[in-house]
Amino acid sequence: MAYMSQEGYDKLVAQLKEMETIQRPAASAAIAEARDKGDLSENSEYDAAKEHQAMLEMKINQLKAVISDAKIIDTSKLKADTVQILSKVEMKNVKNGMTMTYTIVSETEANLREGKISVQTPIAQGLLGKKVGDIAEIKIPQGTIQLEITNISFE
Repeated sequence: MAYMSQEGYDKLVAQLKEMETIQRPAASAAIAEARDKGDLSENSEYDAAKEHQAMLEMKINQLKAVISDAKIIDTSKLKADTVQILSKVEMKNVKNGMTMTYTIVSETEANLREGKISVQTPIAQGLLGKKVGDIAEIKIPQGTIQLEITNISFE
């Protein structure tokens, strides 16, 4: 089961719709166009179009599986006393004082540019269950960092 926000779920549904209604017909049209160019035994354009269609169908099926397995979390019912999935966590690196804010999300919603990290990451795993004022010791490839939790909220 994949826990996610309503926003994340809606994005996946929109992505699936776009794949099925726009990308799938475009892939079929590319195959038909390549087929019209003649001899299929030496037609690399046809082979590439068929491969693209197969990859697209695989992605569509994966997305359908994630959507059917999704459990939407109502953030209004969550308490901000401990870090959990969909928590927006503000923290400070104890060693250098640098502050950062991450929202802990499902694997499918992770987007570092938006400050959304997967619940599977070492940082998220180290933060889960912690309270404001707690210091999480997190092993990262460069060693161990200490992050003091300064605020927990939900967007």
